[in-house]
Amino acid sequence: MATTLKTMMDRLPAERRERVKARAEELIAEELTLRDLRKARDLTQERMAEMLDIGQDSISRLEQRSDLLLSTLRSYVSAMGGSLELVARFPDRPAVTLSGLTGLSSGDTKPKRKSKVLKQARV
Repeated sequence: MATTLKTMMDRLPAERRERVKARAEELIAEELTLRDLRKARDLTQERMAEMLDIGQDSISRLEQRSDLLLSTLRSYVSAMGGSLELVARFPDRPAVTLSGLTGLSSGDTKPKRKSKVLKQARV
């Protein structure tokens, strides 16, 4: 017979159950998809596509991906009027904000297409 999550949680010491519950709540609070973020800003996929100079179908695919380039994510967030920060957290040190990883200036909201990047590299 399979063990249920409830049974496993009930077997844990009370302190451990509280830590698991607190961490689960943190993860749920932190979880916001790109789609949720776009909708919270009252933007349609069509409007995002216009702002980023790409097709609406590209926005749809982007919102469904779980693995994005930082430059793509930064462009998406910038188009909504936000900024992107990448923070590394370690258990034994303070959080560190990483910079210089996206290759975009803060004012550039349009991702470079692969063909443009390749042409620039050849020049």
